[in-house]
Amino acid sequence: MGFEHIPVLLTKVIECMDLKADALIVDGTLGLGGYSEAFLKRSSRWRVVGIDRDEQARDIACRRLAPFGERFLALDGDFRNMKELCVSAGICTVDCVVLDLGVSNMQLADGRRGFSFREDGPLDMRMDPAAGTLSAAELVNGISREALTDIFRKYGEERFAWSIAGEIVKERLKRPITTTAGLVEVIRRGIPAPVMRKMNGHPARKVFQALRIAVNDELGALEQGLNEAFSLLAQGGRLLVVTYHSLEDRIVKRRFKEWSEEGKGVPEPRKGQVPDDEEIERNPKSRSARLRGFFKKDMPSKAEGRIGPWRKV
Repeated sequence: MGFEHIPVLLTKVIECMDLKADALIVDGTLGLGGYSEAFLKRSSRWRVVGIDRDEQARDIACRRLAPFGERFLALDGDFRNMKELCVSAGICTVDCVVLDLGVSNMQLADGRRGFSFREDGPLDMRMDPAAGTLSAAELVNGISREALTDIFRKYGEERFAWSIAGEIVKERLKRPITTTAGLVEVIRRGIPAPVMRKMNGHPARKVFQALRIAVNDELGALEQGLNEAFSLLAQGGRLLVVTYHSLEDRIVKRRFKEWSEEGKGVPEPRKGQVPDDEEIERNPKSRSARLRGFFKKDMPSKAEGRIGPWRKV
């Protein structure tokens, strides 16, 4: 099966890197290797370490990047553990870490993975099925209405979370919900008909996003992964993160602000970068994307750099 793979905000990511000639880069969300390929083509002396826990995606990326030989190294694992993974490969510091937090087209298009609300398949959603985590089906069929509501509200910002969770509970009393199509049908019943008629997007989008985030602990992984990336960066290194929804972006923005106030560096670029109209037209997936960067550099913290409550030294 072929998959179209268009790296999001690639031009802006490369513009923000500003790296030395022999830089070592960690692509913490390797996916199908689009970013890594662009980095390796950008400079014949750059080296890339790609990390991904999805075996299928990692295998495709390795075949794609084989022509670059020893300049590319693939590691099996979650970016939340990137420092441990890198150290185990003999890498103690790097010059840049790039994280693209989007779900790949391959995962969405393959109904067998259970991520898609458009393709029928088993209700799974695990990035790494071998990791032993609960599947989406186990969550949907096994936790209380209150717990489901909390997931849908917290991770999907779904305003009909309570009624959708109620329909799920009613359905599973008759039979387990085991497929994506079955869940979509139940979700539709939980949304008022007048609202359904006026909706622009798919009615199941927010619930599927919420379940995917919960199943894979995506926000917990992001919190931990940001800290891992920062500790792995050398002084003068850069962390670049592409987010796709407000939950991710708030975590990244808040962490960068904390580091800046602690004198650990500065957000760079100062504000989040978004795709232009041309990129959105070429790749609609990029519409919600936002790029934030942080430049690691020892600086006086705001508390240390002030005399009294208003004057800087």
